[in-house]
Amino acid sequence: MRRSVITGALLAGMAGLGLIGAAASREGPFEGPRGGMKGRWNSLSPEDRAAFADARIAALHAGLKLSAEQEKLWPPVETAIRDLARLRREQREARRERGRMIDDAPGALRAMADAATARGDALRKLADASQPLYATLDADQKRRALILARPMRPHFGHHHHRHGGDDDR
Repeated sequence: MRRSVITGALLAGMAGLGLIGAAASREGPFEGPRGGMKGRWNSLSPEDRAAFADARIAALHAGLKLSAEQEKLWPPVETAIRDLARLRREQREARRERGRMIDDAPGALRAMADAATARGDALRKLADASQPLYATLDADQKRRALILARPMRPHFGHHHHRHGGDDDR
């Protein structure tokens, strides 16, 4: 059970990379409504967000300390992470352009469903790309991956916490 939780957290962490600065607006206070990071990301330029994404991918890669054989398995994982990040960025921009749900609720719901399907497809591609590499990681690499992927997860710093037993850590 714990292994499946760690695997899921690693993949979810990598998938969440695209949520760096997930809010659509670049205006507003520096801090989010609960003092989180949301407002800070709103104030960043697209170039800044891209630089942070690159840095987080580089940190994950460096922290894994891959062997020569494992290194060969990294490029598809990085490509899948970047593709997911690009998709989320494009979806964020589309949401901003689409307008409010009250203007066209059925259209907005269809767009949300299409976005969820596209994210699901991208997550499957990331899972498929990650599986060969993950299968070769030792316990220390898996532990580091879990820690290093934390800032990439959706809602990191937005006060969304799960409570439970050891498998939730």
